[in-house]
Amino acid sequence: MATDSAAARIKGSVLIARLKLLTTQGGSERLQDVLQRLPPADRKVLEGVIMPIGWYPLGLNLRLDAAIAASLSPRDRGKAFIDMGRASAEDNLKGPHHVFIRKGDPHFLLSHAPEIYRLYYAVGERSYEKRGERSAVLRTVGAEIVTEADCLTIIGWHQRAIELSGGRNVLVGHPKCRARGNGHCEYHCTWEV
Repeated sequence: MATDSAAARIKGSVLIARLKLLTTQGGSERLQDVLQRLPPADRKVLEGVIMPIGWYPLGLNLRLDAAIAASLSPRDRGKAFIDMGRASAEDNLKGPHHVFIRKGDPHFLLSHAPEIYRLYYAVGERSYEKRGERSAVLRTVGAEIVTEADCLTIIGWHQRAIELSGGRNVLVGHPKCRARGNGHCEYHCTWEV
């Protein structure tokens, strides 16, 4: 599956959050280590000015994520991907997307999953289903490119987003994934208050 389709794009704010995570966890040396793992064309983009609301190839983000995981956590890349998602939620929900946070109400944030999805991805859509006072299911359909690594970043993003909304002991399960052959991705979110 190609990763640089013209339609498969992601917002620059995701790339910015990833680069910020690198400098926070290891300074300019860590950033340079990761950039050196990437093809020259990717380095050129990432070393330039990244516009938060600009669209960039999703393939660039996937390669950056893989390089970050290899640098930050070579023995547990799954944890690295979750940490990247958490850092992205922290950066964006305490910044430009703070309007989605209503303290004490994770369902408020999750009910905006369709709009939030469109802030990050150009292809596909995400739905929200309230399952109980402290549980919900999110479904992603029509995404052009799906990798287990990207799904882990989504898990981490929603964990941190629910925490920022006041949820505690957050669990995000991922029982269905297109990368594992299912027709859509499904995220089961539960939390305590």
